[in-house]
Amino acid sequence: MTRAGGPLRLLIISASMGAGHDTVARELARRAREQGHDAHVLDVLRLLPLGLGSGLRLFYQSSIRHYPWAYGGLYQALLRPGTGHRPNGVPLARLASSRLTESVEHTGPDVVVSVFHLAAQLTGHLRALGRLRQPSAVFVTDFAVHRQWLHPGNDLYLCVTDDAARAVRGSTAVPVETTGPVVAPDFFRPAASAATWRQRFEWYGPGRTPVLLSAGAWGAASGLDETARLLSAAGYLPVVLCGRNERLRARMARVPGTLVLGWVTDMPGLLRAARVMVDNAAGQTAVQALASGLPVVGHRPLPGHGADGVRRMAALGVSETAPDGTALLRALRRLTTDGAARDLRIAQGRGLFRGDALARVAALAEA
Repeated sequence: MTRAGGPLRLLIISASMGAGHDTVARELARRAREQGHDAHVLDVLRLLPLGLGSGLRLFYQSSIRHYPWAYGGLYQALLRPGTGHRPNGVPLARLASSRLTESVEHTGPDVVVSVFHLAAQLTGHLRALGRLRQPSAVFVTDFAVHRQWLHPGNDLYLCVTDDAARAVRGSTAVPVETTGPVVAPDFFRPAASAATWRQRFEWYGPGRTPVLLSAGAWGAASGLDETARLLSAAGYLPVVLCGRNERLRARMARVPGTLVLGWVTDMPGLLRAARVMVDNAAGQTAVQALASGLPVVGHRPLPGHGADGVRRMAALGVSETAPDGTALLRALRRLTTDGAARDLRIAQGRGLFRGDALARVAALAEA
């Protein structure tokens, strides 16, 4: 172990499922390196043998894009909290045990940090067996904590909300703390590039209020064209974030009055230039919007943890939900207008960011 107060070595285990988990992992690594520590990021899917990781990624991507009901059924059966015995992720995680222990021996970390639920199952399993000597922290990226995040072998859980922390405490005796989401500092600062985005919006839809429609990194959404038409007819400029889904981008380009974007590298500037974001997954794009002071409305959420997360965000007051088009337009009229309703949502959203997850990880390593 590194002596107290000296540089630490961190091994951060993520998963290339969309972009949210990797984004959190990269930000934790950036913070660590900025403070003089060493950080290595590992994809847990690459640790699985026989191409199982790639298969899992393809299945999940195909499900949420084309067969969301299939993932919804899987979530209900295996992931959603509840009573009764159900399978856990340990048998699958166990397949990655040898490769993880090899990586630990190679990198020599002082602490291991998981930011994906399968990684949390793996580290908890190895800690319980005594095969992982280093302490293991889990950063739960979700607003709604499903059961596959939880394993009693881990040493510390860090959560984005007190509500999520209570859910963890109710299911495991592992210490739990609330730190808020992990977001890059650029999302809290004014962005000079926001002016360029505003000029683009005004050129494309003069006089129209820009509203972002987010479909995540994989461009997974239900009824996105219908939502864009509704907003356009109501006088808004729908700005559709299609991620890396070129088919979705081509389809949405046929919707009149809609600005369609692919993968965006300047998210801080874009979020600062818009007035509201319509979200369907309660993922990393949503928390980036909250950090930027952009109100969020959940609409047509993806089945499974996306829908649960959208509901939890709204219950906490950091966002709103709109079950239908009428409710969506009502929410947009209220939140795009300067005033108490907009100010309240912005303040409650920013109130989530109150701690430093990396500081808690460092404290665990030094303890």
